[in-house]
Amino acid sequence: MSASRERPTLVPSLYAYAKGLRDAAPEAPLPRRGLPLPEHARPPRVPYDGPRLPEALGVVTDLVRPFLADPDPERAATEVERLLAGTGIGDRVVFAGVKDIAVPPPADPGARDRARALARCLTRGGTTLAAVTAGLGLLTRLGEPEDVPYLRVLGLLQGLGLHVVRTLAPLDRKAAAVVWLVHRARADALRGLVDALAGGDEAAARDRLRDLPTAPRELGTEHAWRIADAVGLPDLLRREPDDPGLLALALRLLTRMSGSRGYEHAVLAYGEAVALIEAVAARAHELPTTPGHQARLVSLALDLHSGAAHFLPWPPGRRRAVTAALLAVVGEPGSPPDREGRRRADWVRRTARELRTAVPVAASAEPRLRIEVAVADPGDPDVVETRFLVDGRPLVPSVFGRGPGGSPEALLAGGALRAGPEPKEVRLAEAYCTEDCCGALYVTVRREGAHVVWDGWRRPGMPPGLPTPRAYRFDADAYEAEIARAEQDLSWTWPARETAWLIGAGLRERPELLARWGLRRGWISTDFQVPDTTVVGLHGPPPSAGGTAGTEQSALPYLWRLPDDGTPPEEQAARALRRLADSDPRGYPELRG
Repeated sequence: MSASRERPTLVPSLYAYAKGLRDAAPEAPLPRRGLPLPEHARPPRVPYDGPRLPEALGVVTDLVRPFLADPDPERAATEVERLLAGTGIGDRVVFAGVKDIAVPPPADPGARDRARALARCLTRGGTTLAAVTAGLGLLTRLGEPEDVPYLRVLGLLQGLGLHVVRTLAPLDRKAAAVVWLVHRARADALRGLVDALAGGDEAAARDRLRDLPTAPRELGTEHAWRIADAVGLPDLLRREPDDPGLLALALRLLTRMSGSRGYEHAVLAYGEAVALIEAVAARAHELPTTPGHQARLVSLALDLHSGAAHFLPWPPGRRRAVTAALLAVVGEPGSPPDREGRRRADWVRRTARELRTAVPVAASAEPRLRIEVAVADPGDPDVVETRFLVDGRPLVPSVFGRGPGGSPEALLAGGALRAGPEPKEVRLAEAYCTEDCCGALYVTVRREGAHVVWDGWRRPGMPPGLPTPRAYRFDADAYEAEIARAEQDLSWTWPARETAWLIGAGLRERPELLARWGLRRGWISTDFQVPDTTVVGLHGPPPSAGGTAGTEQSALPYLWRLPDDGTPPEEQAARALRRLADSDPRGYPELRG
């Protein structure tokens, strides 16, 4: 749609408004959430008394569909904008409803061109969020390269960024990544990179890459994916083969993508993950032999073995070859003088050894289960998760993409996975946030004669219509042997975590230790930020005036923190249990309510 054909309005289109702001100050830093919207972008809301989702989606679909074939797209766009404003339906619902409208197929180019023309009139001439998001929804299927410059400008506006990302992604992944970063990169250390990318200054963007933050809150899993897309990292590595800093950056971004702090597996969403991993593996010998590089190489190998990266589109045998190449350059870690350094060196040594000795699983008549506890690099802490490999393939990432497997304390310490004749439901994984927010993965476990069956899968919080995971029938003897091995194997622990494990076991064997004080056990593990501290969670009422439990009062949470004192975990756990037997923990000075 040319400028001369823009439909007349009393206010500028959102595209013209955004372009005017950017043209007036092309080098000005962008606000963290994008350019502010004009007042007319959100007209006074009409009270919406109609149906809720999913009915509201149908209202939007029925409103827009008749205009797809209109021979006058400008008139149609004006009418669509007027009708949408009258519904009171918000822009998010409008986008969701329009993107699922059946558009004309390529076999009918005339009808398809008319629908595309309507989409362009809405995006380039729309004056409200609802109208522009309707156009964006259509362009998710009808967009062409010529739409990219307009979408990039619209993506600078607050309220449109994530809609534009979804529309841009099939057309230009790099542009989509830049728009995402404009709206989601909050850290000060990232804003310089964002401004350089949004301004098209590749040299400045390359320089800013060296200033990337390291904290997970500032550089999350999706940040890593979008940055790699925005700078074209595999191509950048090829163009700069003599820059070890870029190679180290690629490794750091890959390991961050592989982390569990996100609502999807970023390494699977990143379209060039295989190319980047191959490039890093081929040049890994060029990296300085530092503890950080060693740990990140092992982290990446661990994800290829039992994490989401296992499911990238690897040619036959290539995943194992790449894993071996990464581990081949991991030498024997040194002996750092500090406790944190020693723990990281021990983790590198143990994890690399286990990965090197992992035996490929051959096909068999019945599926075989392997349970492994995955501990993240102590220098970049993450959750400790239980991973399930069926015939060598990770189970949780294949059927649930919103979070890691459950903790070993939840799945292994109390016999949750043991099978009996009575079916029982077990939660294998939970979303990164919480189950109540974004879902979880459940399976029903039961014994049937010579087999243990996993079926009855349930994924609360996940979209309906997803394929149901298959049922698994494991040989019962092999299954029970594997469960027993996994429950007894504490090689993954460190002293404070083993102390926590032993305290938990002691409280299961002697529930009276807490019952006498009117308390219940809660979460028992280690402090996420201070892993050398055991944390014992308790629940119960506050003590009464006489020092006994006030049974009629509401339960309160308590945390008992036990820093590792260097004695064997068995001694520390026994000492903690004796203390619980002798005195009410609510009187301990190191207990916090």
